[in-house]
Amino acid sequence: MIDRSRHGNPSRRRFLTGGSLALAAGLGMAGSARLLAMAGTAGAAPKHPGFGPLRPVADLETGLPLLKLPEGFVYRSFGWAGQALRGDLPCPAAHDGMGLVRAEGAILTLVRNHEQVSLDGSFAPPEATYDPVCSGGTVTLRFDSAEGRMLDAWPSLSGTLQNCAGGVTPWGSWLSCEEFAGDPGPVRLKSRRAQLDRAHGYVFEVPADGLSDARPIPEMGRFKHEAAALDGKGEIVYLTEDHDGAVSGFYRFLPKRAGRLADGGRLQMLRVPGQPDLTGGQAPGQRYPVEWVDIADPDRGIDRHGRPGGVAEQGMAAGASRFARLEGCIERDGAIYFTSTSGGAARAGQVWAYYPTEQRLALIFESPDSAVLDYPDNIVFSPRGGMVICQDSKLGRQRLYGLTAEGGLFEFARNNVRLDGQFGFSGDYRGAEWAGSCFSPDGKWLFANVYSPGFTVAITGPWRAGLI
Repeated sequence: MIDRSRHGNPSRRRFLTGGSLALAAGLGMAGSARLLAMAGTAGAAPKHPGFGPLRPVADLETGLPLLKLPEGFVYRSFGWAGQALRGDLPCPAAHDGMGLVRAEGAILTLVRNHEQVSLDGSFAPPEATYDPVCSGGTVTLRFDSAEGRMLDAWPSLSGTLQNCAGGVTPWGSWLSCEEFAGDPGPVRLKSRRAQLDRAHGYVFEVPADGLSDARPIPEMGRFKHEAAALDGKGEIVYLTEDHDGAVSGFYRFLPKRAGRLADGGRLQMLRVPGQPDLTGGQAPGQRYPVEWVDIADPDRGIDRHGRPGGVAEQGMAAGASRFARLEGCIERDGAIYFTSTSGGAARAGQVWAYYPTEQRLALIFESPDSAVLDYPDNIVFSPRGGMVICQDSKLGRQRLYGLTAEGGLFEFARNNVRLDGQFGFSGDYRGAEWAGSCFSPDGKWLFANVYSPGFTVAITGPWRAGLI
């Protein structure tokens, strides 16, 4: 459990040490309100010119044209797989979800997931290790936003599996979520047989400084987790599930004590009366009333067939609704936004919004074709009002998209990574997904991860209000 006794009241700490974070959250309120009202009402987001055409841009760190960006934008790569972390440990690969957990002047602290699905042992110290045979986890990074460079990086959690996404808490920590759910015992991962010492499929909390205590939070559910987002009051946690080819649910966790998730609480799954299947066939702009059903045993990760899905199975038995592969999740202006990677009539992706005060769900965007947008994943709002969408396309074309406050879609960045021995990697990595997008509090820097070979970029340039 994260000890918050020395931090004081979580809400007070948010404004004392992260006042700029709170300010940034308010800057885009009018823009996101327009997005709520307008996005998707015409059936699909219209194409928008955005910042203009993309061109190869040399990385300020390596000199390589790793990205394609609009005119005037620059970036620096850092935190590459294999580079030395604090203590001369090599940085793990599979860079996935990420969040900004602290801002102290120009010094920013990010926590980054590593979606390792391997049994090569923990990369963190023993006190921050859950299951010693497993190689997933998190790395914490400090970045100087005035100088535009990384200052430090250290392993903060390991012994987990497939840490995909997660979310930032108002009290300055990261919720790292396992996308792998399994019982202790023999397991087959990537054609390799091994023995798991402990159950997996949990949420772990990682502080902004130091190490995680590597304690799972069973009452937040044991399933194929993706992302997490807290409501505007910092009291309720909303959770997405990415179960390819099976039932995926949208959940909420009601803690017994706000700010102390490890103390337990109640897990529920969303239900739209009369709509058991929300995987496709809805019209953008359509709204539904929402109810919530209790999950009696949130730690039952395996279903009656011996497969991951025991939590969703319980929810479905109580009438909960199913979605197609839920991924990114973010809060803005009291609403909770989340993506369905393969949802919609074209199976190319959707963006949903849930309004807690109204207890309503709305489909705000659906891609009509993979050529428009294919497989949206992690999402984040810009302080300027628009939304950044990370793409994990099945077609091998990986882009960062912007969705404007008025619902216009545009391409902002493209993966252009080809390496010839740099950092020990060779090959064409342009098909590697984008993940972990988040903004600095002042909106100057957009951080994002290129999943493979694994590195983070900090992008800056002539941002404009109304775009991203």
